[in-house]
Amino acid sequence: METVKVYYENLELDRYNSEITEIRRVDGRPAAILPATIFYPEGGGQGADRGTINGVPVIDVQETDTKEILHFVDPALADRLPIGPVELRLNAERRRDLATQHTAQHLLSATILRLTGAPTVSMHLGDEICTIDIDRGDLAGQDFSAIEEAVQDVVEADFPILIHLCPPEDINAFPLRKKPPQGEEVIRVVEIDGYDYSPCCGTHLPSTGRIGSVKILGSERYKGMTRLSFIAGRRVLRAYRLLYAQGDGISRLLRVPLEEIQRGVTTLSEKSASQEKSLITLKDRIAELEADRIIAEEKNQKRSMVVRYFKDRSMDDATRIGRAVQKQSPAVVVVLSGPERKAAAFCSRGDVDLRPFFKDLFTQHNGKGGGGPSFYQGAFSSLEDLESLVEDLRNKEFR
Repeated sequence: METVKVYYENLELDRYNSEITEIRRVDGRPAAILPATIFYPEGGGQGADRGTINGVPVIDVQETDTKEILHFVDPALADRLPIGPVELRLNAERRRDLATQHTAQHLLSATILRLTGAPTVSMHLGDEICTIDIDRGDLAGQDFSAIEEAVQDVVEADFPILIHLCPPEDINAFPLRKKPPQGEEVIRVVEIDGYDYSPCCGTHLPSTGRIGSVKILGSERYKGMTRLSFIAGRRVLRAYRLLYAQGDGISRLLRVPLEEIQRGVTTLSEKSASQEKSLITLKDRIAELEADRIIAEEKNQKRSMVVRYFKDRSMDDATRIGRAVQKQSPAVVVVLSGPERKAAAFCSRGDVDLRPFFKDLFTQHNGKGGGGPSFYQGAFSSLEDLESLVEDLRNKEFR
């Protein structure tokens, strides 16, 4: 039985008395069946409404092929729903937001078509960001300021949004932006007063002025087209509020005016890169000095492996030292980092393959590793495992 769609008659209606005629299991989920509803089902790129039925949360709304609307409810609370009269309460904030995004999408797609000749192929209204796919790949990365301004002109002009039902109206009388769906008895055409005509089953605002503003966030190439992301209405306000707060915080930290934070960040980044370069030079020099000391300590040992365990050093520091030792010694060099529970082995000789020896040894100490003939590294699940490996290495010779 087809469900009466009360939301088409009154977009602002957020409470409605109806009745449950059946609680049906669909793919294991409980769904309430009602003769009439204010809940919009997912479809046409727009998400489903949310709300409650007699206080039980509606977590999804879907429409069947027979135009029956299924109200999926919280399974843990489904037993509370009676067969008979119930009160529907809509999440009005979500409804307004989705209607705003959908109306903005129509306006944005129509404006892009007018200014570039590129039609919208598909769209998606996300809970945070919306997207449209435009049938031209060369628009990705372009400046969309002119399109935003043109959209804002129509928003401020407050064009009325008109709904046409075909039939009784003749669908051929409208210059549709896209082809109408096939197999529908009645097709809804959403008109932005003389500006755009589009067949659509979604919810929309009564006029463009209610959109408030539209912001294009970015674009990228997608399957030979351009995927454009945007937000509208209060989402723009929330995004601006967040970005302003962050910009103001950065401005205070850098001690530059808000309008100059890009320059301030660039200066800081360049300074940081210079300091990082100097730090790396110092680390390499320290590694060379430590390598000289290790080579001197190992001079009379005549061991096949040089092993050093760094209890308080990072693996990056340990590796630098190991590489520096490798340049001066034909022995197998093994370094281990306590804080990161990692180990690495190096050897500069071409006749040596480290893999068999260290794969077996690391496995014995609950380590996992990998590498090539001249470099092998591993990580260990605990410090105890790493330190037991250290003791083992000190009593072994590489073979």
